[in-house]
Amino acid sequence: MKFEDDGFTILSEVVSPDACDELIKAISDRDSSKPGSRDLLGNQVVAHTAGVLHRKLLGLGLLDERHRAVQCSLFAKGDGVSWSVTPHQDLSIPVADRVDIPGWAGWSRKENVWFAQPPTAFLEDLVAVRLQLDGNASETGPLEVVPGSHAKGRLASASVSKYAEQRIKCLVPRGGALVMRPLLIHSSSKPRSPSPRRILHFLYGPSLPTGLCWASPESM
Repeated sequence: MKFEDDGFTILSEVVSPDACDELIKAISDRDSSKPGSRDLLGNQVVAHTAGVLHRKLLGLGLLDERHRAVQCSLFAKGDGVSWSVTPHQDLSIPVADRVDIPGWAGWSRKENVWFAQPPTAFLEDLVAVRLQLDGNASETGPLEVVPGSHAKGRLASASVSKYAEQRIKCLVPRGGALVMRPLLIHSSSKPRSPSPRRILHFLYGPSLPTGLCWASPESM
């Protein structure tokens, strides 16, 4: 399957333009001076969208019945907010409390939420969905990925930098989504246009080991 080989796939239309407008309105009360927020599943419109995406991806074989939406982050550029992200892998997940379990490390607090780095095997089971709420992706700092890099496991910084030379741009249309494995090496450049670029980044995962709970209530 191409998704499993490449570690990502682009879906051209998963929600309608009207749904994009509704989501933009639903998140409009965020602080526009910040690049984003990490916990939006408590928003009713966002939570509904998480369920819509779950059903679509389940039908495409990109998720299975064990996966639930466990986090939604907003990444926003434009309106005076311009930033870039160097090549990296996503290694941390949000949990309700710190619990010392063998194989779990890298504990930290962000926005009053505990984050931990689980074992590689658990990271390999996660699926991220980046929903594009705005158009003009080529000018607003699109995500760049290294195809197949998710299969190399957790990499040292030097290896990430080496493989990053092979990254390609992912141009996702408005209402489309980039589905990816979090271990895929990815980065994002600064925008060339002041146009807004708002991405809702949904994380889907299975239940956590006994003793651990996801930071947000598990949702469809």
